Amino acid sequence: MGKNLKGKECGKGIYQRKDGLYSARFVDKLGKRHEKYFNTVPEARNWIEDSKYADKHEGIFVATETTVDEWFEFWIENIVGDLAPNTLRNYRERYKFNIQPVIGKMAITNVKPMHCKRVLLKMDETYAGSTIRQTYICMGTMFKAALMNDLIPRHPMNGVRYTKPVRAKDDIKFLTREEQRIFLNAAKNSHNYNQYALILETGLRTGELIGLTWDAIDFPKRTLTVNKTLEYRHSQGYWRAGPPKTQQSYRTIPLTDVAYNILKEIWDNRENRKKSPLLSQTLEYIDRRTGNTSQLIMSDLVFINWRTGLPAKNSSYDTHLYKLCDEAGIKRFCMHALRHTYATRVIEAGMQPKVLQKLLGHGSIKTTMDRYVHVTTDSMDRAIKQFENNRVSQ
Repeated sequence: MGKNLKGKECGKGIYQRKDGLYSARFVDKLGKRHEKYFNTVPEARNWIEDSKYADKHEGIFVATETTVDEWFEFWIENIVGDLAPNTLRNYRERYKFNIQPVIGKMAITNVKPMHCKRVLLKMDETYAGSTIRQTYICMGTMFKAALMNDLIPRHPMNGVRYTKPVRAKDDIKFLTREEQRIFLNAAKNSHNYNQYALILETGLRTGELIGLTWDAIDFPKRTLTVNKTLEYRHSQGYWRAGPPKTQQSYRTIPLTDVAYNILKEIWDNRENRKKSPLLSQTLEYIDRRTGNTSQLIMSDLVFINWRTGLPAKNSSYDTHLYKLCDEAGIKRFCMHALRHTYATRVIEAGMQPKVLQKLLGHGSIKTTMDRYVHVTTDSMDRAIKQFENNRVSQ
């Protein structure tokens, strides 16, 4: 039992040195001694307890020197570096603005549930529930990787919950049949009509639509293959190619007659469109399935702005959509609402949910059914009529 300079006992394995620091010693089950110095007795005790726990449950000594900042940089570069660019950007933003100011300088082994909870509580008044959820996921994933790599003895997010509601499912915009009819009529003379109509026939994400190239279209088989994306990075001022959002997002979609005719018409008239010097570029990206470098040939893009000869930027689609909505007298919606509308229409038509999951490129059927399929008044009316028609006679 060690003592401090005044002769008071500090606890087993702890004593105070002449320079005032507290020495904490621990012998692991292999007989190796570890020693570290701290400013206070509680810090020394916590280190010994964490070390004993790790030695008992993990068999590996816990290194306490690593800070959360150091671990985050290693984690984001080396462990999750193959995630979608947007996901990595979200992780970096949430860490920089919300996580780092609270726990960035702490030793990762000193982070407790109360510290993680404080990160979320500081966001509660000024951030939307969806942003708090992103922060929650970032912390949880980061610390899970630290636990799996034996850097910490236990997960500091255990028992931590966020309570601010994320946008309710019913708030997610999709078009009713009447709104869809009005919108398509209003967009009929728009230079983006084919893009809007194609999403309503295939459920493509915006980045998948922009990055669609002719080599992904098989006219004889009447299919469209999703294997890359393209987006304009406004902050950096360049176009960036990338893989689909997830492994499940690689998929081949059978074309409806409408979708086939849209693509065939564009193909037949492709030589008449204006071509920008930008189209001479070839962009490289890493294929998520193989880890190999793949290419997106810009001149092979299906959709090019007819005035500029450039691919339309992500944000320009939404801007144009808002203008069309205002002209048509319907509530504004974004491009992603067209994907939600596609999902709702095909389920109304009787498509099996597992088939829709594959067509949308979702890893989970729960995502498909809970977030993308919406119960409309029309579908409820049809369901009641079907029920009445199949009523058991009395």
